[in-house]
Amino acid sequence: MANLELIINLIIIALLIPMIIYSYSLNKSLNALRQNQKSLAQLVSALNEATFKAENSIPKLKTATEHSSEGLKEVVDSAKELKNDLLFINERADSLADRLENVISSSRNIKSSATEEVISPEKNSVNDRAAAELELLKALRSIK
Repeated sequence: MANLELIINLIIIALLIPMIIYSYSLNKSLNALRQNQKSLAQLVSALNEATFKAENSIPKLKTATEHSSEGLKEVVDSAKELKNDLLFINERADSLADRLENVISSSRNIKSSATEEVISPEKNSVNDRAAAELELLKALRSIK
């Protein structure tokens, strides 16, 4: 029986040695986990702080966006008014150019009949004036 007790004690000792080694290894792992838990807690705290700051800045961003959109709306409305004014001015200039063209053509008809009656030196001055009128007409058309 003494041999049986000795064998059982040796088996228990043989089983306790790996158990002690495993416990030591587990203790090291738990210590590392505790240290990482502290840095994880710091990381979570920093993340919470960043989230809080982001949540607080959202209303400020909304206010800034609304303010800038109001300013932009005013600029767009002003630009639309200016566009309408420019279209009106352009239409008026077209009608004036048409009227001027009609006046010039009618004055040419009158001048051509009058220049036939005038002597030749005056004919050159009339031609010069007609050429100037043509240049003016071309300039007005190019503005369109």
